[in-house]
Amino acid sequence: MKSFRAWFWFPILAAASAAGSLAYLQPAQEPAVLAPVAALFDGMAKRDAAAITKTVLNGGTMVLMRDGKPVQMTFEAFAERMGRPGTTRIEERIHDPLVRTDHDLAVVWAPFEFLVDGKVDHCGTDLFNLVRVDGRWLIASIADTGRKDCSRN
Repeated sequence: MKSFRAWFWFPILAAASAAGSLAYLQPAQEPAVLAPVAALFDGMAKRDAAAITKTVLNGGTMVLMRDGKPVQMTFEAFAERMGRPGTTRIEERIHDPLVRTDHDLAVVWAPFEFLVDGKVDHCGTDLFNLVRVDGRWLIASIADTGRKDCSRN
């Protein structure tokens, strides 16, 4: 009878323990974590390389999946590329972000749409890894999928 009691309580205690661990990872700092992502997008829209650079960790990288192949670049190269003058209006939008934090580490997973002159050019999923340095969240790396078969408008 004692072993029955142990087996009875084990799943309950395991579930309670897991729930406690998951609560620790809830997005309590969601606005602070999303702020550098919004600032990055703003810098991109303004074609402002300096603004883009302020949101990222020095030495960080990007991996953009295009047609099943990774395109890699440093944040410095990305900022330079996005900072070039242009006549097209660009805008990136995310929606329904999933944010998870653990002390000075955060992740943001979100579907996105990239617009050129107000029309969706491509879409996919953005993945941002962030770190908190001196109380400030910075983007440490970005990965995304990019595809043309976008159903959202």
